[in-house]
Amino acid sequence: MPAPMTGAQIVIQALKEQGVDTIFGYPGGAVLPIYDEIFQQSDINHILVRHEQGATHAAEGYARATGKPGVVLVTSGPGATNAVTGLTDALLDSIPMIVLSGQVPTFMIGSDAFQEADTVGITRPCTKHNWLVKDTDELAGTIHEAFHVATSGRPGPVLVDIPKDVQFAKGKYQSAAPTKSHYQPQVKGDMATIEELADAMAKAKRPIIYSGGGVINSGPAASQLLRELVAATNFPITSTLMGLGCYPASGDNWLGMLGMHGLYEANMAMHDCDLMINIGARFDDRITGRLDAFSPGSKKAHIDIDASSINKVIHVDMPILGDVAHVLEDLLNVWKSKGRQTNKEALTKWWSQIEDWRAVRCLSFKQEGKVIKPQYALERLEALTQKYDRYITTEVGQHQMWAAQYLGFEDPNRWMTSGGLGTMGYGTPASIGVQAAHRDALVINVAGEASWMMNMQEMGTAVQFNLPVKQFILNNERLGMVRQWQELLHGERYSQSWSEALPDFVKLAEAFGAKGILCEDAADLDDAIMEMITYDGPVIFDCLVEKHENCFPMIPSGKAHNEMLLGDASTKGAIDAKGSVLV
Repeated sequence: MPAPMTGAQIVIQALKEQGVDTIFGYPGGAVLPIYDEIFQQSDINHILVRHEQGATHAAEGYARATGKPGVVLVTSGPGATNAVTGLTDALLDSIPMIVLSGQVPTFMIGSDAFQEADTVGITRPCTKHNWLVKDTDELAGTIHEAFHVATSGRPGPVLVDIPKDVQFAKGKYQSAAPTKSHYQPQVKGDMATIEELADAMAKAKRPIIYSGGGVINSGPAASQLLRELVAATNFPITSTLMGLGCYPASGDNWLGMLGMHGLYEANMAMHDCDLMINIGARFDDRITGRLDAFSPGSKKAHIDIDASSINKVIHVDMPILGDVAHVLEDLLNVWKSKGRQTNKEALTKWWSQIEDWRAVRCLSFKQEGKVIKPQYALERLEALTQKYDRYITTEVGQHQMWAAQYLGFEDPNRWMTSGGLGTMGYGTPASIGVQAAHRDALVINVAGEASWMMNMQEMGTAVQFNLPVKQFILNNERLGMVRQWQELLHGERYSQSWSEALPDFVKLAEAFGAKGILCEDAADLDDAIMEMITYDGPVIFDCLVEKHENCFPMIPSGKAHNEMLLGDASTKGAIDAKGSVLV
């Protein structure tokens, strides 16, 4: 019989057995026994963040860049409540994350003890599942179950709340091997419906593949199978914000991102298609626009691991519950085994129409003079970094949408952003998590100055742990997306969307022990970007950009995909006084 272990020892042993190599955390009284065990081992690296929200976003970045679950360790009370934003962000974006939180001793629960909070109650709505462990003998099994739940089916965050006395008490360690979980999501799709989809694909005249983050979450095989499906059918493909990279941006069939700030050709193809194949996306409102006008008249298929996502927002004709990789493998086998072929004549006409939409050149812009357009900054960033081993994170706002439009991703797990929750402050800690996983890679966080400042304290983490993350700030001295909506939808009443007391970002970088770079002239941009790339350490790059540039294309709230606002450099229609056009 193995010797009994303390609860804290059990935690570390369970993490080792699960293959954990990195923890993001912040110590406090309720988790000191676990931190004492961390000190006495060297297999798991602990990264000390500056705020628990930073720990969760760093774990999200790590998870998104590796495909492995991110692990967070926080103390009770405010430590746990500070993690709520990251938990909710991970839940909406289907990111596997395990949060271990300390709790006051079991005999003090409910007594309003120091730093006590009902962590399980607070986090129930923002986790896939959570547990309060009151028996040390159950601790190892619970942690193993937590990893299984977080990584199986539709991935997501879980939380294990561990009272301090449970960490001190001794109990039996339970290996993960014999653990039998009641949670067994369906991974194989219904073959009859897959056959029906294959028949529809053969008959389709105007098909489109609509891919999402579920393709990336399913693993590398899913992205490869998706590429094989596109090659076998010559169907056009678009993606959600979360799915960028599951199909290469350089691919001939790539239409770009769709949705509120998606490309004209992608949104028009979605609107006019006669067959839509949704693979691993959830019909988010930023994608669908006005529901009653979303892709009217098309037959719709939806492949998803999460049963609750199917027919939740959009009714589909061919629902297929299952893991993307399994379903795509079966779909390709059905397609090839019966020698099916597409309607090539109709598909040729469809591609001709798509080329007409591409000719609108919806991402065109005019870079003139000294003032840097944000689009130009990202165009140059793309050109100068695309040959590197590059990972991109973002904050949330206009810069996020421009990054999605102007940066190209050839592979999955290279693009980390906050989609469903739209969490400002996500990017800096996420970049730290990515860099912790890929020490030698070029990791760039594309940011706006307002969003970046929400978790700027994490630069201390980057410096302490020698993580050479590059913070590429598009500084327009505005809450850019808020200001854009106020201009277009609220009569140019700019309520609280000005930043009038910004720091000197170069001096701020130096204060952290990082490098600061300021660029305010388009002629100097390339040299400044190369200086950022080649510097062997963390960088804050302050790129002063046009203050009132709007992010187009844009589907206004309540409008359909074929009612887009376009920028003044596009070739479609007449331009109004604000430099945009209603198509």
